[in-house]
Amino acid sequence: MDDTDRIRPSSTGTLVRGLPVSEVLSVSSLAGARLLAGAAGLDRMVQRLNVMEVPDILPWTKPHELLLTTGYPLRETPQSPADLVVELHAKRLAAIAIKFGRYVDELPAEMLAAADRVGLPIIRLPDDVAFDDILNQVLTDILNRQAAVLARSEEAHRALVSVVLAGGGLGELTEELSGLLGGTVLVTTPDGRILAGSRSPGEEPDARGCFDASGRFRVEEFRHGTRVLEERGARTALVPILAGSLDHGRVVLLAGGDRRLDESDIHVLERAAATAALVITKELAVSAVESKYQGDFLRDLLAGRAGDPGHTVPHCASLGWDIDRPLFVVVAQLEAGEVPDPEPRDLRPTHERFATAWSMVVRERDPKAAVVGYSQEVVVVMGTPTRSSAGEAVRQMVAQVSGDGGGGRRAFSTGVSRVVNSPELLPEAYEQARRAARVGRQMHGPGSVSDFDSLGVYRLLSLVPDSAELTSFMRETLRELATRDDEETEDLRTTLQVLLDTNLNVAETARILHFHYNTLRYRIGKLERMVGPFTTDAHLRLSLGLALQVMRMRGL
Repeated sequence: MDDTDRIRPSSTGTLVRGLPVSEVLSVSSLAGARLLAGAAGLDRMVQRLNVMEVPDILPWTKPHELLLTTGYPLRETPQSPADLVVELHAKRLAAIAIKFGRYVDELPAEMLAAADRVGLPIIRLPDDVAFDDILNQVLTDILNRQAAVLARSEEAHRALVSVVLAGGGLGELTEELSGLLGGTVLVTTPDGRILAGSRSPGEEPDARGCFDASGRFRVEEFRHGTRVLEERGARTALVPILAGSLDHGRVVLLAGGDRRLDESDIHVLERAAATAALVITKELAVSAVESKYQGDFLRDLLAGRAGDPGHTVPHCASLGWDIDRPLFVVVAQLEAGEVPDPEPRDLRPTHERFATAWSMVVRERDPKAAVVGYSQEVVVVMGTPTRSSAGEAVRQMVAQVSGDGGGGRRAFSTGVSRVVNSPELLPEAYEQARRAARVGRQMHGPGSVSDFDSLGVYRLLSLVPDSAELTSFMRETLRELATRDDEETEDLRTTLQVLLDTNLNVAETARILHFHYNTLRYRIGKLERMVGPFTTDAHLRLSLGLALQVMRMRGL
């Protein structure tokens, strides 16, 4: 891979790609030229020219050259003509242009066949054309193309800088870019979540396959920078927004109508990426100060230290939060001890990406919700949904945040509080959400989503501070059922649980477990010999039920 294929971090790093062979054939000095073979390679780029008049030309050829020859060296080349074509193709030559008549009258069929096979264009030059005319015209066209690209890039740079100096943000940048480039321009997060976007008037771009079901742009499906131009007829391009070692996202262009992208589009996008990096860096600096203040205030609010509602309600309104309505609290806690999944070129801290993902997802549903990220958890205070329960709404948001949703692939547990109708009850709701997250993790493992109201007896068990006491109770009550872990013991524990769930209904338990009635009676006798006469002792049944619930709790 050479320098033209790499992703460039700055707007001035892209090299001009030159002219495709198909355009080189349109210069006046090649008006009578004829393509003999290699039509599949007409989109190869010509960046320089060379003349082959010695047999050992291979060491002197460079990528993207148009090689001019009279055919004289072909008579004495150490390789066969077909092998020479293959080796020139391996050198990434753009094309071979040959003048017949003086040294060769035709090319071997195997040479033309090899050119067709590898897609290396072989062009027959007009008899009356001079090599210096071709050199002058093609190099002039390449330089003119280079100058036009740079002029357009400089014009775009001035326009974008003017937007920033006028105080514009990402929205204004995308609007200016869409006018300059004639298409839809997006600024996304590194994983493709849209931060801003604008579309120029005219035909809609073809966006099929560009977005997933959640609206995320599939950044992983597209090449970056000039590499997109390697695809014939490319209409979608993206450039990374880099600031030092930090990757802030992507600038994306979807060309409108039937327009195809060229190198000047990539140049403009790279200038835009550099400008967007300045805007995002400025916004992050301001946001860091605001987030620190908002985080401190929300912590005081949830701890009951923020004051009476007459003070907190208007103050929250000044922060963009509405807490004077029915609310519930969500706590999403990153799992401790897990190594964050590294995101390609995304070096932001895990908790920052996690908080940003939650903020974007919550704002779509409730723009006046409070969303604050701390070191290991995100806290959300939002209004009750109108079309679903709070728990269902949170499960939908968790599905969006998880994985490709922008929060990374590090597992997190989520707790949901009851709905409260007064800001004074928010501290209680916060504790409910934290307890739901903690107990849900104990019951279902990492990645659980739990409502406080659905915890049942686990709410009480989670309040026992001494986990050793719970373990001791479980082992003393279940006896062998707690200490053995073979298949037979597991079946007996399941039988006991179903018996308790059906209130000792033997027939129903036999039906659920697909046992014969006599088989179940035998198991009941065995269970009573192990744990005691639970069929006649209601207090023992209660203890057994609690012990089985404790056994399901993790981390004891």
